[in-house]
Amino acid sequence: MPRAVRHNTAARGRERLKSTRDGVDPTRKERPEVERTMHLVSVRRVMALCSWVHPCGRGEAWREHLSAEFCLLGALLAPIRVLLAFIVLFLLWPFAWLQVAGLTEEQLQEPITGWRKTVCHNGVLGLSRLLFFLLGFLRIRVRGQRASRLQAPVLVAAPHSTFFDPIVLLPCDLPKVVSRAENLSVPVIGALLRFNQAILVSRHDPASRRRVVEEVRRRATSGGKWPQVLFFPEGTCSNKKALLKFKPGVPVQPVLIRYPNSLDTTSWAWRGPGVLKVLWLTASQPCSIVDVEFLPVYRPSPEESRDPTLYANNVQRVMAQALGIPATECEFVGSLPVIVVGRLKVALEPQLWELGRVLRKAGLSPGCVDTEAEPGRSRMISQEEFARQLQLSDPQMVAGAFSYFQQDAKGLVDFRDVALALAALDGGRSLEELTRLAFELFAEEKEEQAEGPGRLLYKDGFSTILHLLLGSPHPAARTLHAELCQAGARQGLSLCEFQDFSVHHPLHGKLFGTYLRPSQAPNASSPASAPALANGAAQAPKQKGD
Repeated sequence: MPRAVRHNTAARGRERLKSTRDGVDPTRKERPEVERTMHLVSVRRVMALCSWVHPCGRGEAWREHLSAEFCLLGALLAPIRVLLAFIVLFLLWPFAWLQVAGLTEEQLQEPITGWRKTVCHNGVLGLSRLLFFLLGFLRIRVRGQRASRLQAPVLVAAPHSTFFDPIVLLPCDLPKVVSRAENLSVPVIGALLRFNQAILVSRHDPASRRRVVEEVRRRATSGGKWPQVLFFPEGTCSNKKALLKFKPGVPVQPVLIRYPNSLDTTSWAWRGPGVLKVLWLTASQPCSIVDVEFLPVYRPSPEESRDPTLYANNVQRVMAQALGIPATECEFVGSLPVIVVGRLKVALEPQLWELGRVLRKAGLSPGCVDTEAEPGRSRMISQEEFARQLQLSDPQMVAGAFSYFQQDAKGLVDFRDVALALAALDGGRSLEELTRLAFELFAEEKEEQAEGPGRLLYKDGFSTILHLLLGSPHPAARTLHAELCQAGARQGLSLCEFQDFSVHHPLHGKLFGTYLRPSQAPNASSPASAPALANGAAQAPKQKGD
């Protein structure tokens, strides 16, 4: 390449890098929210076509070579590594138990000191490093400098992409963590959480979250008495905003985790292989490397202290720029990745699309099914009646299709859900006709309703419709319904009001129209429509919970 061309190319690269660091990408144009969402879906489809290509960009011969290498190392190296790692894991239990043995709950509310801290802390730290070493993580490269507990009482680690991420605790000197309360019942893991004096949160109990907020505040403002608290914001609290709302105004130190290996076997994505496969493939690699980078402490401005959302967005932007990846508004609700568009929370890939793939694989045309759903009244059906109604004979396929619908305590589903899903998959109705059918199926006429429209769409029916068609979480849909009803004195929506929201609204109408065209969705040959990794996982903007 001529020197002048190299010089101009380097100059443009430096200019673009500087602009990107300043938060402005000169080559990027702003798009409306719905266009960005549709672009994301389109990119996922295109990348699915390239998912067979090796991440390093090499050809078929290279992939065959790697397959042979994995077969050999998977049969010889992986069993020995996994066996030794499990032995070390169980050796951790005595140290974890010894630190808290004989202590009351009141004593555990204060940081442990003395010989327990010295002996047990160093024992767990050394055995933990040995555990990861045996699994193949021979090197942990640390960049930057970890701040003291007085400078940054909270550490924020991301991206959270695998169950190997707790390796970041080692260069952080085993800080306190936030974890699910359910993990206490897991053998050895529960003992390690008690050793760590972890802050436990239950995702099903709002009061538990409030207690976590208070406990984080208490430890963060202890003046260095407590060790630092480390969060995996993408897992424990669903998104980065939820994390930073715990303690606005407290300085945090972002911590980045990278796995710069030639082959990605560690990712444990929301759709992909299970724990054992990821563990086996990673243990089959001769050497795995982890990079842990400590960014400068982020101290909130007065505006950020007053606005937790602004604080969260700015910290997220700093971490995304350092990682060289785009920031996203995606979050996890349970195990479902969703994105906020306008006033809606919608799934990146609604289950309606997956249901359509299952039915097409069975050779079933949704338009040929006689739904016989009675408007306004639920009719609960069993799995056997579901199979008979849809004319499905394969038990495995019946169970898979039936699982897409919400079941009650008796294992029954509302046939109105099935009727609406099949009507949406049929594709023969316009958006106005489909939303009218949805309204007729789920609208109710309550006895206390004195005047006004005869039948209204209340919060349960509204949330069911959005969950079936767009994959919106029920709590978010109920909150949106309450907001839409604030303009009027009624607690429900009329047909005109519902269609104004779903059809005639410039943003939501386009979103409904795009999501309700399953024939344009990713096909069965490219599940998840995301770039495939070496372990078969499909990458997503956020990863599984902690």
